[in-house]
Amino acid sequence: MNRWRDRAFATIVVAMALASGFQVAYSGQQFNQNFFVGWAPQNTFLSNGGSVMNLKLDSNTGSGFQSRNTYLHGYVSMSIKLPPRNSAGVVVTYYMSSPRNETTTNWDEIDFEFLGNVTGQPWILHTNIFTSGQGGREERIFLWFDPTKAYHTYSILWNDHQIVWYVDARPIRVYRNTPVTRATYPKWKPMNLYSSIWNGDSWATRGGLEKINWTYAPFIASYTNFKIDACPWKLPGPAPACFTNSRRFWWDQPSKWTLNASERSLYTSIRKRYTVYDYCKDFKRYPVPMPECSVRPW
Repeated sequence: MNRWRDRAFATIVVAMALASGFQVAYSGQQFNQNFFVGWAPQNTFLSNGGSVMNLKLDSNTGSGFQSRNTYLHGYVSMSIKLPPRNSAGVVVTYYMSSPRNETTTNWDEIDFEFLGNVTGQPWILHTNIFTSGQGGREERIFLWFDPTKAYHTYSILWNDHQIVWYVDARPIRVYRNTPVTRATYPKWKPMNLYSSIWNGDSWATRGGLEKINWTYAPFIASYTNFKIDACPWKLPGPAPACFTNSRRFWWDQPSKWTLNASERSLYTSIRKRYTVYDYCKDFKRYPVPMPECSVRPW
C-alpha cells in the first residue's frame, strides 16, 4: 500500500465508537479515564501507575489509542519519548482527526508524525493538515534534540483564528484562518485525539529506501502528561455552549489569535535553522503554489 493508504488504515483501525461523557479539561490523570486503546491492545501497556501509555510495534502489528471525546477547538498536549536505536521506517503519530471509516472522504485532520531514522541520524518531525479529505500540505523539520533520551512535549492550539503546532512550547508551524484560507481551514468537524506507532517503511525514511531492521524490535513509544483543554462535542448532538461561546476560554482569547512577539522570534529561528521541507517552496510539485502560501504566519 502507498503511504496515504497505510496512514488511512492506521487511522481507521484506531477509530472506535466514542464513549459518553462531558469533560472540558484534564491534566495528569490516569490514561484510562480519558483515552482507550483502539488498536492491538496486546501491543500496549501502562506504566508509572497508569500515567504512561506505551505503544509497541513488532513484526506482527503496530498499536494505537484515542481520546474518549471529540473536540472542536481548544488545546491538546502530551509528552512523548520515541523509540531508541535504529528506527528507520518506524512512524509514530500524534494527531487530531474527525471520525472516519473505510468510506469517509471528507475528514479533517491536524498531524504530528515522527519519522524514524538510521542510528545516529536526527528524527524528522512531519506535519500536515487535511480539510475535507484534502492534504498535500506537508512540512518537515529536524528536531534539535534527541527525542529518544527524554520526554518532550508536543501541543496543538486550535481556535477560529489559527492552528499552531508547538514543540516544548515553541511554535514550529502556523496555519491561519483568513479570507484566503477560509475554505481550507478545519472549522466545523469535531475531532478525536489519536496516537499510534506503525510500519511506514514504504515511504518514511529516505523515501522508503531504508527499511525497518526488525532485529531492533520491538519499537516502543511512551506517552505521558496528557492534557486536553478544549470544547467537547458529543456527536451527533448539537453544538455545545463551549463552542458557541468559546471566547470565555483562554485558548480563544485575543492573545491566542496570533503569535506574540516571543513566539514569533522562536518560530522564525526554528524555521530558518531546522526546516527540511516546505510544500510552499516545492515548485516542482506545485508550479502554482497553494493560495495559503501567500499568507503571513501572523
